[in-house]
Amino acid sequence: MIYAGRMPVTVLLVDDEPLVRAGLRAVLEAQPDIEVVGEAADGAAVIPLVRQLRPDVVAMDVRMPLMDGIEATRAVLRTVTDPPKILVVTTFENDEYVYEALRAGADGFLLKRARPAEIVHAVRLVAEGESLLFPSSVRQLAAEYGESGGNPAARAAMERAALTEREADVLRLMARGMSNAEIATRLVVGTETVKSHVSALLAKLGARDRTQAVIAAYESGFVAPG
Repeated sequence: MIYAGRMPVTVLLVDDEPLVRAGLRAVLEAQPDIEVVGEAADGAAVIPLVRQLRPDVVAMDVRMPLMDGIEATRAVLRTVTDPPKILVVTTFENDEYVYEALRAGADGFLLKRARPAEIVHAVRLVAEGESLLFPSSVRQLAAEYGESGGNPAARAAMERAALTEREADVLRLMARGMSNAEIATRLVVGTETVKSHVSALLAKLGARDRTQAVIAAYESGFVAPG
Protein backbone atom coordinates (compact mmCIF):
# COMPACT_ATOMS: atom_id res chain seq x y z
CA MET A 1 0.00 0.00 0.00
CA ILE A 2 1.15 3.54 -0.74
CA TYR A 3 -0.01 6.24 1.68
CA ALA A 4 -0.14 9.93 0.72
CA GLY A 5 2.29 9.29 -2.14
CA ARG A 6 4.81 7.44 0.04
CA MET A 7 5.59 3.80 0.55
CA PRO A 8 4.67 2.58 4.05
CA VAL A 9 7.25 2.13 6.80
CA THR A 10 7.94 -1.62 6.93
CA VAL A 11 8.57 -3.24 10.31
CA LEU A 12 10.00 -6.55 11.51
CA LEU A 13 8.89 -7.59 15.03
CA VAL A 14 11.30 -9.61 17.18
CA ASP A 15 10.19 -10.77 20.64
CA ASP A 16 10.08 -14.11 22.39
CA GLU A 17 6.58 -13.38 23.76
CA PRO A 18 3.86 -14.07 21.15
CA LEU A 19 1.40 -11.78 22.95
CA VAL A 20 3.82 -8.85 22.72
CA ARG A 21 4.30 -9.44 18.99
CA ALA A 22 0.55 -9.73 18.49
CA GLY A 23 -0.08 -6.51 20.38
CA LEU A 24 2.52 -4.57 18.45
CA ARG A 25 1.27 -5.96 15.15
CA ALA A 26 -2.31 -4.95 15.94
CA VAL A 27 -1.27 -1.40 16.86
CA LEU A 28 1.04 -0.87 13.90
CA GLU A 29 -1.11 -2.47 11.22
CA ALA A 30 -3.99 -0.19 12.19
CA GLN A 31 -1.95 2.61 10.61
CA PRO A 32 -2.21 3.17 6.84
CA ASP A 33 1.46 4.18 6.58
CA ILE A 34 2.98 1.25 8.51
CA GLU A 35 3.23 -2.39 7.43
CA VAL A 36 4.45 -5.32 9.54
CA VAL A 37 6.35 -7.57 7.13
CA GLY A 38 7.50 -10.33 9.47
CA GLU A 39 8.03 -11.70 12.98
CA ALA A 40 10.71 -13.62 14.86
CA ALA A 41 10.94 -15.07 18.36
CA ASP A 42 14.67 -14.53 18.91
CA GLY A 43 17.53 -12.30 17.85
CA ALA A 44 19.27 -15.24 16.20
CA ALA A 45 16.65 -15.16 13.42
CA VAL A 46 17.02 -11.45 12.69
CA ILE A 47 19.82 -11.38 10.11
CA PRO A 48 18.25 -13.78 7.57
CA LEU A 49 14.87 -12.08 7.94
CA VAL A 50 16.38 -8.62 7.51
CA ARG A 51 18.17 -9.76 4.36
CA GLN A 52 15.00 -11.37 3.00
CA LEU A 53 12.41 -8.74 3.96
CA ARG A 54 14.50 -5.52 3.97
CA PRO A 55 12.41 -3.81 6.68
CA ASP A 56 12.82 -0.11 7.39
CA VAL A 57 12.60 -0.70 11.15
CA VAL A 58 13.28 -3.69 13.41
CA ALA A 59 11.35 -3.51 16.70
CA MET A 60 13.28 -5.94 18.87
CA ASP A 61 13.09 -7.10 22.48
CA VAL A 62 16.26 -6.26 24.37
CA ARG A 63 16.14 -9.47 26.45
CA MET A 64 15.72 -12.81 24.66
CA PRO A 65 16.96 -16.32 25.54
CA LEU A 66 19.28 -17.26 22.65
CA MET A 67 20.49 -13.93 21.25
CA ASP A 68 19.48 -10.73 23.01
CA GLY A 69 18.77 -7.41 21.35
CA ILE A 70 22.27 -6.09 22.03
CA GLU A 71 24.05 -8.89 20.20
CA ALA A 72 21.44 -8.94 17.45
CA THR A 73 21.90 -5.20 16.93
CA ARG A 74 25.68 -5.62 16.67
CA ALA A 75 25.26 -8.53 14.27
CA VAL A 76 22.87 -6.66 11.97
CA LEU A 77 25.04 -3.57 11.79
CA ARG A 78 28.19 -5.62 11.26
CA THR A 79 26.89 -7.91 8.52
CA VAL A 80 23.97 -6.26 6.70
CA THR A 81 24.52 -3.73 3.95
CA ASP A 82 22.29 -0.67 4.36
CA PRO A 83 20.87 -1.95 7.68
CA PRO A 84 17.42 -1.00 9.00
CA LYS A 85 16.73 1.30 11.91
CA ILE A 86 16.60 -0.66 15.17
CA LEU A 87 14.12 0.09 17.93
CA VAL A 88 14.73 -1.98 21.06
CA VAL A 89 11.65 -2.94 23.07
CA THR A 90 11.97 -3.05 26.82
CA THR A 91 9.99 -3.39 30.04
CA PHE A 92 12.08 -0.88 32.01
CA GLU A 93 13.41 2.36 30.51
CA ASN A 94 16.28 2.56 33.04
CA ASP A 95 17.57 -0.87 32.06
CA GLU A 96 21.34 -1.08 31.53
CA TYR A 97 20.60 -3.44 28.63
CA VAL A 98 18.84 -0.56 26.87
CA TYR A 99 21.85 1.71 27.16
CA GLU A 100 24.15 -1.04 25.92
CA ALA A 101 21.82 -1.61 22.96
CA LEU A 102 21.97 2.11 22.13
CA ARG A 103 25.75 2.04 22.39
CA ALA A 104 25.76 -1.01 20.10
CA GLY A 105 23.93 0.96 17.43
CA ALA A 106 20.20 0.84 18.19
CA ASP A 107 18.38 4.00 17.13
CA GLY A 108 15.98 4.23 20.06
CA PHE A 109 13.85 2.25 22.46
CA LEU A 110 10.19 1.56 23.10
CA LEU A 111 8.52 0.62 26.38
CA LYS A 112 6.26 -2.43 26.31
CA ARG A 113 3.71 -0.51 28.36
CA ALA A 114 3.63 2.40 25.88
CA ARG A 115 0.27 3.60 24.63
CA PRO A 116 -0.64 2.80 21.01
CA ALA A 117 -0.05 6.39 19.91
CA GLU A 118 3.43 6.33 21.48
CA ILE A 119 4.30 3.07 19.71
CA VAL A 120 3.27 4.48 16.34
CA HIS A 121 5.13 7.75 17.01
CA ALA A 122 8.31 5.86 17.96
CA VAL A 123 8.30 3.79 14.77
CA ARG A 124 7.68 6.81 12.56
CA LEU A 125 10.28 8.96 14.32
CA VAL A 126 13.00 6.31 14.14
CA ALA A 127 12.20 5.64 10.48
CA GLU A 128 12.52 9.34 9.65
CA GLY A 129 15.76 9.70 11.62
CA GLU A 130 15.51 13.47 11.96
CA SER A 131 15.24 13.74 15.74
CA LEU A 132 16.21 11.81 18.86
CA LEU A 133 13.63 9.49 20.41
CA PHE A 134 12.95 10.22 24.11
CA PRO A 135 15.97 12.52 24.66
CA SER A 136 15.34 12.93 28.40
CA SER A 137 15.41 9.15 28.88
CA VAL A 138 18.62 8.86 26.85
CA ARG A 139 20.16 11.55 29.07
CA GLN A 140 19.14 9.62 32.19
CA LEU A 141 20.58 6.39 30.81
CA ALA A 142 23.83 8.15 29.93
CA ALA A 143 24.04 9.65 33.41
CA GLU A 144 23.44 6.29 35.10
CA TYR A 145 25.33 3.87 32.86
CA GLY A 146 27.54 5.97 30.62
CA GLU A 147 30.95 7.21 31.56
CA SER A 148 29.76 10.81 31.29
CA GLY A 149 33.00 12.43 30.24
CA GLY A 150 35.17 9.76 31.84
CA ASN A 151 35.76 7.80 28.66
CA PRO A 152 39.24 8.71 27.34
CA ALA A 153 38.59 7.08 23.95
CA ALA A 154 35.38 9.06 23.53
CA ARG A 155 37.13 12.30 24.50
CA ALA A 156 39.94 11.63 22.05
CA ALA A 157 37.49 10.82 19.26
CA MET A 158 35.60 14.05 19.91
CA GLU A 159 38.83 16.04 19.79
CA ARG A 160 39.89 14.36 16.55
CA ALA A 161 36.50 15.16 15.03
CA ALA A 162 37.36 18.88 15.23
CA LEU A 163 33.75 20.00 14.87
CA THR A 164 33.18 23.51 13.60
CA GLU A 165 31.44 25.94 15.92
CA ARG A 166 28.17 25.53 14.03
CA GLU A 167 28.44 21.72 14.00
CA ALA A 168 29.00 21.84 17.76
CA ASP A 169 25.89 24.00 18.18
CA VAL A 170 23.88 21.50 16.13
CA LEU A 171 25.14 18.55 18.21
CA ARG A 172 24.16 20.28 21.46
CA LEU A 173 20.66 20.90 20.14
CA MET A 174 20.44 17.33 18.84
CA ALA A 175 21.22 16.15 22.37
CA ARG A 176 18.18 18.10 23.56
CA GLY A 177 16.02 16.13 21.15
CA MET A 178 15.40 18.86 18.62
CA SER A 179 14.44 17.93 15.07
CA ASN A 180 16.17 19.40 12.04
CA ALA A 181 13.32 21.89 11.62
CA GLU A 182 13.52 22.97 15.28
CA ILE A 183 17.30 23.37 15.07
CA ALA A 184 16.90 25.44 11.90
CA THR A 185 14.49 27.75 13.69
CA ARG A 186 16.77 28.08 16.71
CA LEU A 187 19.87 28.84 14.61
CA VAL A 188 17.97 30.92 12.04
CA VAL A 189 19.18 28.86 9.08
CA GLY A 190 17.49 26.66 6.48
CA THR A 191 16.56 23.05 7.17
CA GLU A 192 18.83 21.85 4.36
CA THR A 193 21.73 23.68 6.01
CA VAL A 194 21.02 21.83 9.26
CA LYS A 195 20.88 18.51 7.39
CA SER A 196 24.30 19.28 5.91
CA HIS A 197 25.73 20.04 9.37
CA VAL A 198 24.22 16.83 10.79
CA SER A 199 25.69 14.74 7.96
CA ALA A 200 29.08 16.37 8.44
CA LEU A 201 29.25 15.86 12.19
CA LEU A 202 28.05 12.25 11.91
CA ALA A 203 30.83 11.57 9.42
CA LYS A 204 33.45 13.25 11.61
CA LEU A 205 32.33 11.29 14.68
CA GLY A 206 31.99 8.03 12.78
CA ALA A 207 28.42 7.83 14.10
CA ARG A 208 25.70 5.84 12.33
CA ASP A 209 22.95 8.24 13.37
CA ARG A 210 21.85 10.96 15.79
CA THR A 211 21.56 8.58 18.75
CA GLN A 212 25.15 7.40 18.37
CA ALA A 213 26.38 10.98 18.00
CA VAL A 214 24.55 12.07 21.15
CA ILE A 215 25.89 9.13 23.17
CA ALA A 216 29.41 10.03 21.99
CA ALA A 217 28.76 13.61 23.08
CA TYR A 218 27.75 12.46 26.57
CA GLU A 219 30.56 9.95 27.03
CA SER A 220 33.22 12.42 25.87
CA GLY A 221 31.95 15.12 28.20
CA PHE A 222 31.06 17.38 25.27
CA VAL A 223 27.49 17.45 26.65
CA ALA A 224 26.64 16.81 30.32
CA PRO A 225 23.81 14.27 30.80
CA GLY A 226 22.36 16.33 33.64
